[in-house]
Amino acid sequence: MAFRQFGAAAIAVALAFGASPAFAATEIQWWHAMTGGNNDVVVKLANDFNASQSEYKVVPTYKGGYADTLNAGIAAFRAGNAPHIMQVFEVGTATMMAATGAIKPVYKLMQEAGEKFDPKSYLPAITGYYSTSKGEMLSFPFNSSSTVMWVNLDALKKANVAEIPKTWPEVFDAAKKLKAAGYTNCGFSNAWATWVNLEQLSAWHNVPLASKANGLDGFDTVLQFNGPLQVKHLENLIELQKDKTYDYSGRTNTGEGRFTSGECPIFLTSSAFFANVKSQAKFNWTNAPMPYYPDAKGAPQNSIIGGASLWVMGGKTAEEYKGVAKFLAFLSDTDRQIGIHKASGYLPITKAAYEKTKAEGFYKDQPYLETPLKELTNKEPTENSRGLRLGNMVQLRDIWAEEIEQALAGKKTAKQALDAAVERGNQMLRQFEKTAVR
Repeated sequence: MAFRQFGAAAIAVALAFGASPAFAATEIQWWHAMTGGNNDVVVKLANDFNASQSEYKVVPTYKGGYADTLNAGIAAFRAGNAPHIMQVFEVGTATMMAATGAIKPVYKLMQEAGEKFDPKSYLPAITGYYSTSKGEMLSFPFNSSSTVMWVNLDALKKANVAEIPKTWPEVFDAAKKLKAAGYTNCGFSNAWATWVNLEQLSAWHNVPLASKANGLDGFDTVLQFNGPLQVKHLENLIELQKDKTYDYSGRTNTGEGRFTSGECPIFLTSSAFFANVKSQAKFNWTNAPMPYYPDAKGAPQNSIIGGASLWVMGGKTAEEYKGVAKFLAFLSDTDRQIGIHKASGYLPITKAAYEKTKAEGFYKDQPYLETPLKELTNKEPTENSRGLRLGNMVQLRDIWAEEIEQALAGKKTAKQALDAAVERGNQMLRQFEKTAVR
Protein backbone atom coordinates (compact mmCIF):
# COMPACT_ATOMS: atom_id res chain seq x y z
CA MET A 1 0.00 0.00 0.00
CA ALA A 2 1.44 3.40 -0.98
CA PHE A 3 2.15 5.95 1.71
CA ARG A 4 -0.47 8.38 0.42
CA GLN A 5 -3.17 5.73 0.66
CA PHE A 6 -2.04 4.80 4.15
CA GLY A 7 -1.97 8.47 5.14
CA ALA A 8 -5.49 9.07 3.88
CA ALA A 9 -6.82 6.02 5.72
CA ALA A 10 -5.11 7.03 8.96
CA ILE A 11 -6.56 10.54 8.79
CA ALA A 12 -10.05 9.15 8.21
CA VAL A 13 -9.75 6.87 11.22
CA ALA A 14 -8.38 9.70 13.35
CA LEU A 15 -11.29 11.97 12.43
CA ALA A 16 -13.82 9.24 13.16
CA PHE A 17 -12.47 8.16 16.54
CA GLY A 18 -10.60 11.18 17.78
CA ALA A 19 -6.96 11.99 17.05
CA SER A 20 -4.40 10.13 19.09
CA PRO A 21 -0.58 10.42 19.12
CA ALA A 22 -0.37 6.74 18.07
CA PHE A 23 -2.03 7.61 14.75
CA ALA A 24 0.30 10.55 14.10
CA ALA A 25 3.38 8.44 13.34
CA THR A 26 4.70 9.15 9.85
CA GLU A 27 5.79 5.97 8.08
CA ILE A 28 9.30 5.77 6.62
CA GLN A 29 9.68 2.91 4.15
CA TRP A 30 13.14 1.31 4.09
CA TRP A 31 13.94 -1.19 1.35
CA HIS A 32 16.96 -3.40 1.95
CA ALA A 33 18.84 -6.49 0.77
CA MET A 34 19.89 -8.07 4.07
CA THR A 35 19.24 -11.75 4.85
CA GLY A 36 19.82 -14.05 7.84
CA GLY A 37 21.53 -12.52 10.84
CA ASN A 38 22.02 -9.19 9.06
CA ASN A 39 18.26 -8.98 8.41
CA ASP A 40 17.82 -9.37 12.18
CA VAL A 41 20.16 -6.39 12.68
CA VAL A 42 18.07 -4.27 10.27
CA VAL A 43 14.79 -5.19 11.99
CA LYS A 44 16.24 -4.45 15.44
CA LEU A 45 17.51 -1.04 14.32
CA ALA A 46 14.08 -0.12 13.00
CA ASN A 47 12.36 -1.39 16.16
CA ASP A 48 14.79 0.45 18.43
CA PHE A 49 14.28 3.70 16.53
CA ASN A 50 10.50 3.30 16.59
CA ALA A 51 10.59 2.68 20.35
CA SER A 52 12.80 5.73 20.93
CA GLN A 53 10.17 8.24 19.72
CA SER A 54 6.55 8.35 18.57
CA GLU A 55 6.59 10.73 15.58
CA TYR A 56 7.97 8.35 12.97
CA LYS A 57 7.80 4.66 12.20
CA VAL A 58 10.53 3.03 10.07
CA VAL A 59 9.22 0.00 8.17
CA PRO A 60 12.01 -2.22 6.77
CA THR A 61 11.21 -4.44 3.77
CA TYR A 62 13.48 -7.06 2.22
CA LYS A 63 13.45 -6.67 -1.58
CA GLY A 64 15.86 -9.43 -2.65
CA GLY A 65 19.59 -9.28 -3.35
CA TYR A 66 21.47 -6.04 -4.03
CA ALA A 67 20.75 -6.00 -7.78
CA ASP A 68 17.08 -6.88 -7.17
CA THR A 69 16.69 -4.10 -4.62
CA LEU A 70 18.28 -1.54 -6.94
CA ASN A 71 16.05 -2.58 -9.86
CA ALA A 72 12.93 -2.57 -7.65
CA GLY A 73 13.75 0.91 -6.37
CA ILE A 74 14.29 2.34 -9.84
CA ALA A 75 11.02 0.80 -11.08
CA ALA A 76 9.18 2.14 -8.01
CA PHE A 77 10.54 5.65 -8.55
CA ARG A 78 9.37 5.63 -12.16
CA ALA A 79 5.94 4.51 -10.96
CA GLY A 80 5.85 7.28 -8.37
CA ASN A 81 5.93 5.09 -5.26
CA ALA A 82 9.61 4.81 -4.32
CA PRO A 83 10.54 4.07 -0.70
CA HIS A 84 11.98 6.83 1.46
CA ILE A 85 15.25 4.95 2.01
CA MET A 86 16.85 2.41 -0.29
CA GLN A 87 19.91 0.30 0.42
CA VAL A 88 22.14 0.22 -2.68
CA PHE A 89 25.42 -1.67 -2.98
CA GLU A 90 28.54 0.41 -3.47
CA VAL A 91 28.87 -0.28 -7.19
CA GLY A 92 25.39 1.13 -7.79
CA THR A 93 26.62 4.59 -6.76
CA ALA A 94 27.12 5.92 -10.31
CA THR A 95 23.71 4.67 -11.37
CA MET A 96 22.05 6.44 -8.43
CA MET A 97 24.00 9.66 -9.03
CA ALA A 98 22.87 9.70 -12.66
CA ALA A 99 19.16 9.22 -11.84
CA THR A 100 17.72 12.70 -12.37
CA GLY A 101 15.56 13.83 -9.47
CA ALA A 102 15.45 10.34 -8.02
CA ILE A 103 17.59 11.09 -4.97
CA LYS A 104 17.83 13.58 -2.14
CA PRO A 105 21.54 14.05 -1.28
CA VAL A 106 22.17 13.23 2.38
CA TYR A 107 24.15 16.41 3.06
CA LYS A 108 21.18 18.50 1.85
CA LEU A 109 18.69 16.37 3.75
CA MET A 110 20.51 16.78 7.07
CA GLN A 111 21.06 20.50 6.51
CA GLU A 112 17.40 21.18 5.69
CA ALA A 113 16.16 19.03 8.58
CA GLY A 114 18.49 20.79 11.02
CA GLU A 115 20.05 17.54 12.23
CA LYS A 116 23.61 17.59 13.57
CA PHE A 117 25.79 16.25 10.79
CA ASP A 118 29.55 16.46 10.34
CA PRO A 119 30.95 14.47 7.39
CA LYS A 120 34.41 14.64 8.99
CA SER A 121 33.25 12.46 11.88
CA TYR A 122 32.94 9.48 9.52
CA LEU A 123 35.82 7.30 8.35
CA PRO A 124 37.14 8.97 5.15
CA ALA A 125 37.99 5.64 3.51
CA ILE A 126 34.26 4.89 3.62
CA THR A 127 32.62 8.27 3.08
CA GLY A 128 34.87 9.19 0.15
CA TYR A 129 33.18 6.53 -1.90
CA TYR A 130 29.78 8.12 -1.42
CA SER A 131 30.73 11.79 -1.66
CA THR A 132 31.29 14.37 -4.38
CA SER A 133 34.80 15.63 -5.09
CA LYS A 134 33.93 18.55 -2.74
CA GLY A 135 33.29 16.12 0.11
CA GLU A 136 29.48 16.43 -0.01
CA MET A 137 27.95 13.15 1.16
CA LEU A 138 25.40 11.87 -1.33
CA SER A 139 24.32 8.72 0.50
CA PHE A 140 24.68 7.42 4.04
CA PRO A 141 27.23 4.60 4.57
CA PHE A 142 25.41 1.72 6.23
CA ASN A 143 27.03 -1.68 5.86
CA SER A 144 30.63 -1.32 4.74
CA SER A 145 33.08 -4.17 4.30
CA SER A 146 36.22 -5.07 2.39
CA THR A 147 37.83 -8.19 0.97
CA VAL A 148 39.79 -10.35 3.40
CA MET A 149 41.33 -13.81 3.23
CA TRP A 150 39.55 -16.36 5.44
CA VAL A 151 41.80 -19.15 6.68
CA ASN A 152 41.11 -22.63 8.09
CA LEU A 153 43.85 -22.85 10.73
CA ASP A 154 43.30 -26.59 11.37
CA ALA A 155 43.83 -27.28 7.66
CA LEU A 156 47.06 -25.26 7.57
CA LYS A 157 48.34 -27.23 10.54
CA LYS A 158 47.43 -30.53 8.86
CA ALA A 159 49.30 -29.46 5.72
CA ASN A 160 52.35 -28.32 7.72
CA VAL A 161 51.94 -24.70 6.64
CA ALA A 162 53.61 -22.88 9.51
CA GLU A 163 52.40 -19.33 8.87
CA ILE A 164 49.39 -17.68 7.28
CA PRO A 165 50.40 -16.65 3.75
CA LYS A 166 51.02 -12.95 3.17
CA THR A 167 51.88 -12.92 -0.54
CA TRP A 168 50.28 -14.52 -3.58
CA PRO A 169 53.25 -16.86 -4.17
CA GLU A 170 52.90 -17.99 -0.54
CA VAL A 171 49.17 -18.61 -1.08
CA PHE A 172 49.90 -20.70 -4.19
CA ASP A 173 52.52 -22.72 -2.29
CA ALA A 174 50.22 -23.26 0.72
CA ALA A 175 47.35 -24.29 -1.56
CA LYS A 176 49.54 -26.97 -3.19
CA LYS A 177 50.43 -28.34 0.25
CA LEU A 178 46.76 -28.29 1.28
CA LYS A 179 45.85 -30.22 -1.84
CA ALA A 180 48.53 -32.80 -1.06
CA ALA A 181 47.17 -33.04 2.50
CA GLY A 182 43.75 -34.15 1.28
CA TYR A 183 41.94 -30.99 0.21
CA THR A 184 41.76 -32.32 -3.33
CA ASN A 185 38.81 -30.26 -4.61
CA CYS A 186 40.12 -26.85 -3.67
CA GLY A 187 43.35 -25.45 -2.27
CA PHE A 188 42.03 -21.91 -2.34
CA SER A 189 39.17 -19.99 -3.91
CA ASN A 190 37.19 -16.77 -3.75
CA ALA A 191 33.69 -15.35 -4.00
CA TRP A 192 32.78 -12.24 -6.01
CA ALA A 193 35.04 -13.06 -8.97
CA THR A 194 35.58 -9.55 -10.33
CA TRP A 195 35.55 -7.70 -6.99
CA VAL A 196 38.37 -9.87 -5.65
CA ASN A 197 40.42 -10.57 -8.79
CA LEU A 198 40.10 -7.24 -10.60
CA GLU A 199 38.73 -4.43 -8.45
CA GLN A 200 40.44 -5.11 -5.12
CA LEU A 201 43.52 -6.62 -6.78
CA SER A 202 44.08 -3.37 -8.69
CA ALA A 203 43.53 -1.08 -5.69
CA TRP A 204 45.69 -3.23 -3.37
CA HIS A 205 48.57 -2.97 -5.87
CA ASN A 206 47.96 0.70 -6.74
CA VAL A 207 47.31 0.10 -10.44
CA PRO A 208 44.29 1.59 -12.23
CA LEU A 209 41.08 -0.28 -12.91
CA ALA A 210 39.98 2.67 -15.05
CA SER A 211 40.99 6.23 -15.87
CA LYS A 212 39.66 9.33 -14.08
CA ALA A 213 40.41 7.81 -10.64
CA ASN A 214 38.40 4.71 -11.52
CA GLY A 215 35.46 6.89 -12.55
CA LEU A 216 35.28 8.94 -9.35
CA ASP A 217 36.39 12.02 -11.28
CA GLY A 218 34.05 11.65 -14.24
CA PHE A 219 31.71 9.38 -16.15
CA ASP A 220 33.97 9.62 -19.23
CA THR A 221 36.23 6.97 -17.72
CA VAL A 222 38.04 4.27 -19.71
CA LEU A 223 38.74 0.76 -18.38
CA GLN A 224 42.42 -0.13 -17.92
CA PHE A 225 42.49 -3.46 -16.06
CA ASN A 226 44.22 -5.37 -18.87
CA GLY A 227 47.68 -4.37 -17.63
CA PRO A 228 50.62 -6.63 -16.72
CA LEU A 229 49.64 -7.20 -13.07
CA GLN A 230 46.04 -8.21 -13.76
CA VAL A 231 47.08 -10.41 -16.71
CA LYS A 232 49.74 -12.15 -14.59
CA HIS A 233 47.24 -12.83 -11.82
CA LEU A 234 44.69 -14.36 -14.18
CA GLU A 235 47.43 -16.45 -15.82
CA ASN A 236 48.29 -17.84 -12.38
CA LEU A 237 44.66 -18.71 -11.68
CA ILE A 238 44.31 -20.42 -15.09
CA GLU A 239 47.35 -22.59 -14.42
CA LEU A 240 46.31 -23.48 -10.86
CA GLN A 241 42.72 -24.21 -11.92
CA LYS A 242 43.97 -27.14 -14.02
CA ASP A 243 44.50 -29.37 -10.97
CA LYS A 244 42.14 -27.50 -8.59
CA THR A 245 44.91 -25.94 -6.53
CA TYR A 246 42.67 -22.96 -7.28
CA ASP A 247 39.01 -23.66 -7.96
CA TYR A 248 36.53 -21.09 -9.24
CA SER A 249 33.48 -20.55 -7.02
CA GLY A 250 31.25 -18.32 -9.12
CA ARG A 251 30.44 -14.70 -9.80
CA THR A 252 28.71 -13.87 -6.51
CA ASN A 253 29.01 -15.24 -2.97
CA THR A 254 27.02 -18.46 -3.50
CA GLY A 255 30.24 -20.47 -3.10
CA GLU A 256 31.13 -19.15 0.36
CA GLY A 257 29.83 -22.34 1.97
CA ARG A 258 32.87 -24.11 0.51
CA PHE A 259 34.91 -22.43 3.26
CA THR A 260 32.57 -23.04 6.20
CA SER A 261 32.11 -26.69 5.14
CA GLY A 262 35.89 -27.17 5.19
CA GLU A 263 36.19 -27.86 1.46
CA CYS A 264 38.27 -24.75 0.59
CA PRO A 265 40.73 -23.95 3.42
CA ILE A 266 41.74 -20.53 2.02
CA PHE A 267 38.94 -18.33 0.74
CA LEU A 268 38.89 -14.66 -0.25
CA THR A 269 35.59 -12.87 0.20
CA SER A 270 33.94 -10.08 2.15
CA SER A 271 34.76 -9.36 5.79
CA ALA A 272 30.97 -9.43 6.23
CA PHE A 273 31.17 -13.21 5.89
CA PHE A 274 32.03 -13.11 9.61
CA ALA A 275 28.55 -13.91 10.94
CA ASN A 276 28.29 -17.06 8.80
CA VAL A 277 31.82 -18.22 9.63
CA LYS A 278 31.22 -17.72 13.34
CA SER A 279 27.97 -19.71 13.31
CA GLN A 280 28.83 -22.43 10.79
CA ALA A 281 32.55 -23.25 10.78
CA LYS A 282 33.44 -26.31 12.89
CA PHE A 283 37.18 -25.63 12.87
CA ASN A 284 39.65 -23.03 14.11
CA TRP A 285 39.60 -20.04 11.77
CA THR A 286 40.73 -16.48 11.34
CA ASN A 287 41.16 -14.00 8.53
CA ALA A 288 44.11 -12.04 7.20
CA PRO A 289 44.73 -9.19 4.77
CA MET A 290 44.54 -9.88 1.06
CA PRO A 291 47.74 -11.33 -0.41
CA TYR A 292 49.94 -9.18 -2.63
CA TYR A 293 52.63 -9.70 -5.24
CA PRO A 294 55.94 -8.79 -3.56
CA ASP A 295 57.50 -7.61 -6.83
CA ALA A 296 54.76 -4.99 -7.30
CA LYS A 297 56.17 -1.59 -6.35
CA GLY A 298 54.68 -0.18 -3.14
CA ALA A 299 52.28 -3.07 -2.55
CA PRO A 300 50.18 -3.42 -0.57
CA GLN A 301 48.45 -0.06 -0.96
CA ASN A 302 44.95 0.10 0.58
CA SER A 303 41.75 -1.79 -0.07
CA ILE A 304 38.44 -0.31 -1.20
CA ILE A 305 35.07 -0.80 0.43
CA GLY A 306 32.26 -3.14 -0.42
CA GLY A 307 28.83 -3.32 1.11
CA ALA A 308 26.16 -0.69 0.64
CA SER A 309 24.86 2.73 1.59
CA LEU A 310 21.42 4.20 2.22
CA TRP A 311 20.07 6.49 -0.47
CA VAL A 312 17.23 8.88 0.30
CA MET A 313 14.76 8.97 -2.55
CA GLY A 314 13.34 12.16 -4.06
CA GLY A 315 9.77 13.44 -4.12
CA LYS A 316 8.88 13.12 -0.42
CA THR A 317 7.40 15.68 1.97
CA ALA A 318 9.40 17.86 4.35
CA GLU A 319 7.90 15.98 7.30
CA GLU A 320 8.94 12.62 5.87
CA TYR A 321 12.45 13.93 5.24
CA LYS A 322 12.63 15.16 8.82
CA GLY A 323 11.93 11.59 9.97
CA VAL A 324 14.54 10.14 7.60
CA ALA A 325 17.13 12.62 8.90
CA LYS A 326 16.33 11.68 12.51
CA PHE A 327 16.77 8.01 11.64
CA LEU A 328 20.18 8.60 9.98
CA ALA A 329 21.28 10.58 13.05
CA PHE A 330 20.07 7.68 15.20
CA LEU A 331 22.19 5.25 13.16
CA SER A 332 25.27 7.45 13.59
CA ASP A 333 25.26 7.14 17.38
CA THR A 334 28.65 5.87 18.55
CA ASP A 335 27.41 3.01 20.75
CA ARG A 336 24.88 1.97 18.12
CA GLN A 337 27.63 1.81 15.50
CA ILE A 338 29.74 -0.33 17.83
CA GLY A 339 26.79 -2.69 18.32
CA ILE A 340 26.24 -3.05 14.57
CA HIS A 341 29.95 -3.69 14.05
CA LYS A 342 30.17 -6.40 16.71
CA ALA A 343 26.95 -8.14 15.65
CA SER A 344 27.43 -8.15 11.89
CA GLY A 345 31.14 -7.80 11.16
CA TYR A 346 30.41 -4.71 9.08
CA LEU A 347 32.67 -1.76 9.77
CA PRO A 348 31.92 1.06 12.21
CA ILE A 349 31.38 4.10 9.97
CA THR A 350 32.45 6.80 12.43
CA LYS A 351 35.92 7.53 13.78
CA ALA A 352 34.53 7.66 17.32
CA ALA A 353 33.01 4.17 17.05
CA TYR A 354 36.24 2.66 15.72
CA GLU A 355 38.38 4.40 18.35
CA LYS A 356 36.09 3.39 21.22
CA THR A 357 35.96 -0.25 20.06
CA LYS A 358 39.75 -0.25 19.88
CA ALA A 359 40.14 1.39 23.29
CA GLU A 360 37.90 -1.27 24.84
CA GLY A 361 40.45 -3.90 23.73
CA PHE A 362 37.81 -5.65 21.62
CA TYR A 363 40.21 -6.46 18.78
CA LYS A 364 42.68 -8.26 21.05
CA ASP A 365 40.25 -11.17 21.32
CA GLN A 366 38.68 -10.75 17.88
CA PRO A 367 41.42 -9.37 15.60
CA TYR A 368 39.63 -10.64 12.50
CA LEU A 369 37.06 -7.83 12.85
CA GLU A 370 39.80 -5.21 12.54
CA THR A 371 41.44 -6.73 9.44
CA PRO A 372 39.32 -4.83 6.88
CA LEU A 373 39.78 -1.57 8.80
CA LYS A 374 43.55 -2.02 8.71
CA GLU A 375 43.39 -2.73 4.98
CA LEU A 376 41.27 0.34 4.22
CA THR A 377 43.61 2.58 6.23
CA ASN A 378 46.88 0.83 5.30
CA LYS A 379 48.07 3.87 3.32
CA GLU A 380 46.57 7.15 2.16
CA PRO A 381 44.29 6.37 -0.81
CA THR A 382 45.61 7.18 -4.28
CA GLU A 383 43.84 7.85 -7.58
CA ASN A 384 43.90 4.08 -8.05
CA SER A 385 42.62 3.12 -4.62
CA ARG A 386 39.98 5.66 -3.54
CA GLY A 387 37.21 3.44 -4.85
CA LEU A 388 35.37 3.16 -8.16
CA ARG A 389 32.29 4.70 -9.69
CA LEU A 390 31.28 3.06 -12.95
CA GLY A 391 27.84 3.15 -14.52
CA ASN A 392 25.89 -0.06 -15.19
CA MET A 393 28.22 -1.85 -12.79
CA VAL A 394 25.99 -4.90 -12.37
CA GLN A 395 26.12 -5.54 -16.12
CA LEU A 396 29.82 -4.68 -16.30
CA ARG A 397 30.66 -7.27 -13.67
CA ASP A 398 28.76 -9.91 -15.63
CA ILE A 399 30.77 -9.10 -18.76
CA TRP A 400 34.07 -9.20 -16.87
CA ALA A 401 33.17 -12.47 -15.14
CA GLU A 402 32.10 -14.00 -18.44
CA GLU A 403 35.54 -13.27 -19.91
CA ILE A 404 37.34 -14.57 -16.81
CA GLU A 405 35.32 -17.78 -17.06
CA GLN A 406 36.32 -18.15 -20.72
CA ALA A 407 39.97 -17.88 -19.68
CA LEU A 408 39.63 -20.37 -16.80
CA ALA A 409 37.95 -22.82 -19.19
CA GLY A 410 40.95 -22.60 -21.53
CA LYS A 411 38.99 -20.90 -24.33
CA LYS A 412 40.99 -17.65 -24.19
CA THR A 413 44.35 -16.55 -22.88
CA ALA A 414 44.39 -14.23 -19.88
CA LYS A 415 45.34 -11.27 -22.10
CA GLN A 416 42.65 -12.05 -24.68
CA ALA A 417 40.00 -12.34 -21.96
CA LEU A 418 40.92 -9.09 -20.20
CA ASP A 419 41.30 -7.20 -23.51
CA ALA A 420 37.79 -8.34 -24.45
CA ALA A 421 36.43 -7.46 -21.00
CA VAL A 422 37.89 -3.95 -21.33
CA GLU A 423 36.60 -3.45 -24.88
CA ARG A 424 33.08 -4.68 -24.14
CA GLY A 425 32.99 -2.76 -20.87
CA ASN A 426 34.06 0.50 -22.51
CA GLN A 427 31.19 0.18 -24.99
CA MET A 428 28.77 -0.12 -22.09
CA LEU A 429 30.34 2.86 -20.30
CA ARG A 430 29.91 5.03 -23.40
CA GLN A 431 26.23 4.10 -23.52
CA PHE A 432 25.88 5.02 -19.84
CA GLU A 433 27.73 8.31 -20.37
CA LYS A 434 25.16 9.40 -22.98
CA THR A 435 22.32 9.08 -20.46
CA ALA A 436 24.21 10.21 -17.33
CA VAL A 437 23.63 13.66 -15.91
CA ARG A 438 26.75 15.63 -15.13
